[in-house]
Amino acid sequence: MNAESPDNGSSPGDLESPGGSETAPTPGMVYLVGAGPGDPGLITVKGLDCVRRADVVVADFLADDRLVAEAPGHAERIRVPWRPGRQAEINDLLVQHSRAGKTVVRLKGGDPFVFGRGGEEGLHLQRHGIRFEVVPGITAAVAVPAYAGIPVTHREITSSMTVVTGHVSPDKDRTDLDWEAFAKRIGTLIFYMGARNLPFIAEKLIEFGRPKDTPVALIQWGTTPEQRTLVGTLDDIVSRARSSAFTPPVLIVVGEVVAMRPQLDWFETKPLFGVRVLVTRARDQAGELSELLVRHGAEPVEAPLIRIEAPEDWSAADAALAELSGFDHVVFTSRNAVEAFFSRLNHKGLDARSLGGVRVAAVGRATACALRSRGIEADDQPEAFRAEKLVEALARDRDLQDARILFPAADIAGPAVEEGLTAAGATVTRVTVYRTVLAADLPGDIASMLADRKIHLAVFASSSAVSTFAKAAGPDGLQRWTRGVRIACIGPSTAETAAEAGLSVDIVPGEATIPALVDAIVRDRLTAGERPA
Repeated sequence: MNAESPDNGSSPGDLESPGGSETAPTPGMVYLVGAGPGDPGLITVKGLDCVRRADVVVADFLADDRLVAEAPGHAERIRVPWRPGRQAEINDLLVQHSRAGKTVVRLKGGDPFVFGRGGEEGLHLQRHGIRFEVVPGITAAVAVPAYAGIPVTHREITSSMTVVTGHVSPDKDRTDLDWEAFAKRIGTLIFYMGARNLPFIAEKLIEFGRPKDTPVALIQWGTTPEQRTLVGTLDDIVSRARSSAFTPPVLIVVGEVVAMRPQLDWFETKPLFGVRVLVTRARDQAGELSELLVRHGAEPVEAPLIRIEAPEDWSAADAALAELSGFDHVVFTSRNAVEAFFSRLNHKGLDARSLGGVRVAAVGRATACALRSRGIEADDQPEAFRAEKLVEALARDRDLQDARILFPAADIAGPAVEEGLTAAGATVTRVTVYRTVLAADLPGDIASMLADRKIHLAVFASSSAVSTFAKAAGPDGLQRWTRGVRIACIGPSTAETAAEAGLSVDIVPGEATIPALVDAIVRDRLTAGERPA
């Protein structure tokens, strides 16, 4: 479905006014989208498509930032943490933006129609003549217990479940809930938003006949890396919750299915569960690293210290591209260099055929893969990212004396490669194909997390990331902020830069790739045999 097609009313259009001389925007479309219970990967395909086409995203505080970030660059992003009396304001926001002819996504935690006030919002839109669609989401009632290893039904235990709002009145004379029915049912009881009323809920269930030893689970921040699960019984869960400082958001599960958690706990037993990782890659490159970390249970915190931009002057690179056939070798030391080189090559109306007869060297598997995606298999690939290894790879079967080598690189790339090849007798033409723009300071929230000891591991995937981090932190901040933080570097060159900056490097994979780096982090955590506090 195209967000700009006239048949769905999702883009501005013109309607003739009664006077015939003025126009008014065609009313837009509102999508009431369920974001799922927390894990951004649990949003539906249709829900994510809506977010990616939105002009305005009105998001609950429980909706993950990564989902909100999926909106187009032009989209307005509005966070609306719920508070008493705010629903009317939210309703008006939806009407206001849709009447301006915009595609509006109301991004709600869980499912819009399961304790999500989606029905209220839909009725408000209907009364104002605004078209809307409901995109259901995975509700916390089933997803959160599943992430805690608790099936809400089981063929040998119970075939029924009851979902209840935990916002019940503690006034025993004023409650609309049939506690006697809840207590006598053998099925699973699931209470949303019941943390503050847990004593009242436990008391009423026991009062009306539910056995005191009935298993109970409290699941906080379900389906996220911050998930915590507390198990007890109706008789002791209140005291356990108080001593464990369980605060909202919490889902309460009551029933015999809770006893299956030790056998079915798959999420909280992941090797990196509970590990908060500082990812210092450029924002557009953090995806693969963050995704792999999440897959192993970690919580990545992305600090975009580096931004990749085009050179201010292409003249030197363009001159080299025009004479590609005159070079004996082209050396690529990063995926960025490959992408920038071929992007410019295509911009000049050329393609990979321009490299016919030229040997191509790639440092690192990621660089080789980037070349392969362009239809080029690297002729030479050193075992490690070191200048001497690159020279060895190129000189293995030939003499580099007077060889002409093109080295497309970043503006801040170090001199080691150029110096090593020149020392071997080659004539090196180094051209800048991309600029690495470095952040002057750490984002405030990142600095606060480091200062508060909320970061357990910092990952550096390039020497420039290390240098930028060290410069932004300052000598005092670098030592203070990284005290107790394990340091992982993608390869020996990055590790050397980190050591020179005063960092104690704990993890370096045998191969300088993102998958190998994450594997090394996992092995390190398993060897440590401990979880962060």
